[in-house]
Amino acid sequence: MNDMKTFAYKAPAELLKDKIILVTGAGAGLGRAAALAYAHHGATVLLLGRTEAKLEKVYDEITTSGAPEPAMFVLDLEKADENDCNEVANIIATEFGRLDGLLNNVGLFAPIVPLEHHSLETWNRLLKVNLTSTFMLTRSCLPLLRAAPRASLVFTSSTAGRMVRAYWGAYAIAKHGVETMMQIFHEELGTTSGIRVNSLNPGPCATALRRVGFPSEDPSTLPKPEELMPVYLFLMGDDSIGESGKQFEAQGPITLYETD
Repeated sequence: MNDMKTFAYKAPAELLKDKIILVTGAGAGLGRAAALAYAHHGATVLLLGRTEAKLEKVYDEITTSGAPEPAMFVLDLEKADENDCNEVANIIATEFGRLDGLLNNVGLFAPIVPLEHHSLETWNRLLKVNLTSTFMLTRSCLPLLRAAPRASLVFTSSTAGRMVRAYWGAYAIAKHGVETMMQIFHEELGTTSGIRVNSLNPGPCATALRRVGFPSEDPSTLPKPEELMPVYLFLMGDDSIGESGKQFEAQGPITLYETD
């Protein structure tokens, strides 16, 4: 049984001061919005994405705003292996010593079709980016999260990962896996560390990822990524200490589902 709790939240200006936060898929969409929001609230943001030009643009936006200088990691998580993820973690360990937060935001979508029409190539790509690479990078970064006194690990979910929906195919299967992974990490880390682990469903919003599945949808009818940032900030800041193993919604007042 799930109990729902909603509440309004306004992040203090220095909510994330002195925190080190890694954001995947930081070059565009929700990842870009989260990176900017974290930086503007005092964090040193580590930008990870596959397109250097996009990361450089976010880097410049942050530095010109006067926020702490970010760092960049160019990595295509569709092609990455565990050595690549370990290398990212090793660089962070050398340069920063810890991670106060990891937002697993990177995602890959595909046109909505019956599952039987999925090619094996599409299946493998969707599971690699949305599930396997998320696991690899998280595992590599766990020592860095353990090194922080109050770290936050956030997995990006989807409505398709919280209910069974026809035609959402391997994307939905991967997101169901993400939800299960979140719960397992919560159960395991809750007894061995101070890391809190949650999932976050952004819901429909105006991003390039959304357009892949809904090309005829008018993006002006959807919320912009910047409008969804209160819950992203809440989960990374110390105001969310004690919240772990829970499913959050990004749209409307902050919503979490507590599973009995």
